[in-house]
Amino acid sequence: MSDSQAAPQVAGPFPLSTLRHSVSHLMASAVAKLFPGVQFGFGPAIEHGFYYDFDVAQPFSDEDLKAIEKEMRRIAKTAPKLVCVEVDREVAKQRLAAKGQSYKVEAIDLIPVGEKITFYQHADWEDLCEGPHIDHFGRDFHFKLLNVAGAYWRGDEKRPQMKRVYGTAFWSFEELEKHLRWLEEVKERDHRVVGKQLRLFHIDEMVGQGLVLWTPHGSIIRGELQAFISEELRRQGYHQVYTPHIGKLDLYKTSGHFPYYKESQFPAIVEADALAKLSDEGCSCAELTSRLDGVSAHFASTLNARTGREVVGKDKVLPDEKLVDGYLLKPMNCPHHIRIYASSPHSYRDLPVRLAEFGTVYRWEQSGESGGVTRVRGFPQDDAHLFVREDQVAQELLGCLSLVKLVFGTLGMHDYRVRVSLRDPDGAKYVGSPENWDKAEEACRAAARTLGVPWEEVPGEAAFYGPKIDFIVRDVIGRSWQLGTVQVDYNGPIRFDLTYTGADNHKHRPVMIHRAPFGSMERFVGVLIEHFGGRFPFWLSPVQVALIPIREDHAPYCVELEALLKAEGFRVDAMLEPSHMNNKIKEAQKQRVPFMLVAGEREAAERTVTVRRRDTREQETVPFEQFLALARRLRDGRGLDLGPAPASATKPQG
Repeated sequence: MSDSQAAPQVAGPFPLSTLRHSVSHLMASAVAKLFPGVQFGFGPAIEHGFYYDFDVAQPFSDEDLKAIEKEMRRIAKTAPKLVCVEVDREVAKQRLAAKGQSYKVEAIDLIPVGEKITFYQHADWEDLCEGPHIDHFGRDFHFKLLNVAGAYWRGDEKRPQMKRVYGTAFWSFEELEKHLRWLEEVKERDHRVVGKQLRLFHIDEMVGQGLVLWTPHGSIIRGELQAFISEELRRQGYHQVYTPHIGKLDLYKTSGHFPYYKESQFPAIVEADALAKLSDEGCSCAELTSRLDGVSAHFASTLNARTGREVVGKDKVLPDEKLVDGYLLKPMNCPHHIRIYASSPHSYRDLPVRLAEFGTVYRWEQSGESGGVTRVRGFPQDDAHLFVREDQVAQELLGCLSLVKLVFGTLGMHDYRVRVSLRDPDGAKYVGSPENWDKAEEACRAAARTLGVPWEEVPGEAAFYGPKIDFIVRDVIGRSWQLGTVQVDYNGPIRFDLTYTGADNHKHRPVMIHRAPFGSMERFVGVLIEHFGGRFPFWLSPVQVALIPIREDHAPYCVELEALLKAEGFRVDAMLEPSHMNNKIKEAQKQRVPFMLVAGEREAAERTVTVRRRDTREQETVPFEQFLALARRLRDGRGLDLGPAPASATKPQG
């Protein structure tokens, strides 16, 4: 573990975010001097610094960044003031168009009519900006340009890709230095770097970007996590299910995932014969899209009647002969679980029904967005869906939250807060009655109050079908990750007309709870790689024990120990190749193996092992059975550390 944290945002003459925004302007003015003809995008302050997007002919090199920093310092030495000037909308457009700043002209149209339009000027440079900024660049501050990345204009992959320059700034040099040291640790922990070093996963261009190939070592970590959560689910009365990777479009039209998430889904799949027939009929791509999106009059009237509102507009209704059937790579597991629930009748005594699955889902991420295993296009989720009576919602929510807390506690993630995501009352994307939304949101608030951790309400961040409770975890070096979610859903059961028979012998509507403690398995493992820096707890480590003979004639004893450890289910690497013992120790440490057992003549004679823990030079000689007991305890108890350090150092005898 590490004590490294991002440098704190201490108070200065202006808020740190204001300084960083101003330094992004300073950088942009330097770029304008050095790269005539550059076009400017946006340049905001962000959590740990700032960025600015530029449209330039050639990518920025490391030497370019150094030159930009030098020019920034030259401009800052003249201590120019930052002056705010309010400008009429049309004048602003003309002003920017005259300078060839087409992105900025477009940005003016994003400003609501009636809001004032301002430019901030310093020296001979100005930028369309609402501010705020510091007063002048003569103040004492410190900055560093960090790296360059590609970014589509306004996040749209159909628009030009710009060059995004990242940087950071602080009021003191000491804060900047601390932050740069923290960034170095972040880089060392990068799951893409560590994953390659430990051979955990592979992303192959021939397979496709955002599609992860898990190697044997990485698959062990995933398998252990899945076994851990499955064990808890069995205790809590969940039933394991399996569902296919695709489903008919009507399934997702009924659930609302199609078209609500259409932009983040893979295109619909049409059967080959149907596609050939449509082609022969001269059906265009635009017409095919419209016919795939369409529904029958019966479908629309049925769903609208169930929900009590027009969730399917008249513009989507097509004659039956115009409809095109298709399939979709599933974007969510819940519609499949709903159909399992609907496949048999239920009494009030049967509820809650808890269905769980490590089901693979598929999302279309833009090519510039996927990276490593934290944003991918296909991934299993530890999904579960609970079908409950309304009087069971509160208790089942608490059960779901306790499961999330158990996962975080077992993995040493104790620093987290909770976000209760609510609907935006003015939003058009949400489905369901206001009364059901009110009940669902209050249930989430009540559950969040029981957790004993900081929590906040965030309007506008709910799923389209219901509010949710998200867990925001701070890792060991202070970064925040959204992990684990629990959602209350009154709308899915209505859309699919789910029922159970109550004690009064009448039909009643269940409530759904969606929960995923890990969320995306790929993303969760990526976060764990960085949280632990590849130094996984013993129970998660791909290789738990390395056996190292001092000389070749000690190999038979190591082979014997290997068989004993494997018989107990431990993952062992007997390093028997003809190389020096020290080289084997270095390799085991490089692979972050928790324990190295060194064996020589004395160890073989006395049936002991000399135990060396990773990241330490200290070692102790103990009976093999004593080590075996420790290994069992760490595995079965899913401990985070490797046990007490040796009382005194000993040297293995050869």
